[in-house]
Amino acid sequence: MALFNRKNNNVPAAAAPAPAVDPALTALTGDYTIDPAHSSIGFTVRHAMVTNVHGIFSDHEGTLKLDGSDPANSTASIDVRIASVNTGIADRDAHLASGDFFDAEKFPLMTFRSTKAEQLGGDAYRITGDLTIKDVTRPLSIDLEFNGSATDVYGNERVGFEGSATILRSDWGLTWNAALETGGVMVSDKVKLTFDISAVKAAAPQA
Repeated sequence: MALFNRKNNNVPAAAAPAPAVDPALTALTGDYTIDPAHSSIGFTVRHAMVTNVHGIFSDHEGTLKLDGSDPANSTASIDVRIASVNTGIADRDAHLASGDFFDAEKFPLMTFRSTKAEQLGGDAYRITGDLTIKDVTRPLSIDLEFNGSATDVYGNERVGFEGSATILRSDWGLTWNAALETGGVMVSDKVKLTFDISAVKAAAPQA
């Protein structure tokens, strides 16, 4: 099921038939809250040139606004609390939260605000927006897959997405590093961000 329907711009407007609207797609229209208990926002970065370190931000919140009739109007907003970074090693987490990296005391949140959504084909999409880390805001595109919708055992309507993006951390001012005796550096500039999102639809207002 496509979440975003691409319009055919090659057909003259006067001759183009009205696009069919998938009732199941239309039913997704509404406001959603990201469920942090069933979602994950993480990262992978090369360490010492030979292995990968994986981490997550365990404290995050966000909202989605889905428009099933015109999916390009859909939006996403995510706030991530930097101090919740968890790589499994407390000393490393403290270093990441320090002024060498994120400076979580001065800049407690990493934020993403979408500005555009587009279909890549099938259930694959690209969401573009503004990613802010510390005091730097730069555009970010996230490739996503729409995993579908379902009603859970508690009667909540849910949608699911998963996706990733690759950034250079130096673009956001995260430049700390250390040279290795054998050549190279301790931490790669390239970082892969991963998103696995489950969001719950807000109840319709009572008449």
